[in-house]
Amino acid sequence: MDRHFYEIISVHGTANGTTVEWVTLTPAGDACIQPATVEMAASSIPDPVSVLLEGHNPGAIPDKALRKELKRRKHELVFSGAEISMHVQCGEKERIIRADVLDRDMFDSNAATPENTSWTMRFLTRLDKAFPSGVWDRPIIGGLTKPAGATVPNGDAARALESGEYDGLFAGALDRPSDLYRASQIRPPAPGCSAPLECAVSPERFFRPEYPPLARLARIEGAVVVIFQVDANGGVTDAQFESGHPMLRATVKNAVSEWKFPKEAADQQIKATIDVRTNCTSKTR
Repeated sequence: MDRHFYEIISVHGTANGTTVEWVTLTPAGDACIQPATVEMAASSIPDPVSVLLEGHNPGAIPDKALRKELKRRKHELVFSGAEISMHVQCGEKERIIRADVLDRDMFDSNAATPENTSWTMRFLTRLDKAFPSGVWDRPIIGGLTKPAGATVPNGDAARALESGEYDGLFAGALDRPSDLYRASQIRPPAPGCSAPLECAVSPERFFRPEYPPLARLARIEGAVVVIFQVDANGGVTDAQFESGHPMLRATVKNAVSEWKFPKEAADQQIKATIDVRTNCTSKTR
């Protein structure tokens, strides 16, 4: 499963240290359950930018040295590496500095990582520590969880994304940040659950089943038929399944167990058909 993603880190010096804004853009995996998302978090670091940069001037790094380091990519296996472009203001000129962090740089104890790539990794690590969870805490399978504390960007951040201000940082990438931002504004239809009952008495308390995340990820849907008894207090007992996918049964049982019927329904046997639907016809990307 290709779940590549993009990150934009904006660093600004302040009187009290450094502010860091972190934007994560994830392309759609499955348009029904994994739409394109844009999330933003902000934090601050007490150290000034010069300390974070270890006194280095990014604008002074020779282009020849950068090109030499980038040549490593041609001779190394890359599965989880990161392609990094740093946009810096060097006097009156703007410069984009490219560094590729390879798998061996992250996982090999004797990686022999070149000087400028090592410096870039240390700089990013300092920025990453300003947030509760870093990039390596992202779930392997997207669509099951929502990053804690993440927000959809608005204001200046949203305008910068939509206008294409950051597109130049991702030259040659599969997606442009501006396209991902616009795609993230289109939300897929919500899944639905209908539950017709074969009885003359409706429940006084009714809960709709939740669509299990793993079932949604697998695009599992359909009807689940459950038969149960109503006890003297109107509660549900002895729930038995007549049909339905195994991955949908647990959530149906949890919901049905919370239903409450009026006393006149006591001792009745009731059949309920829970129809679980994604309500989305888009094909997997």
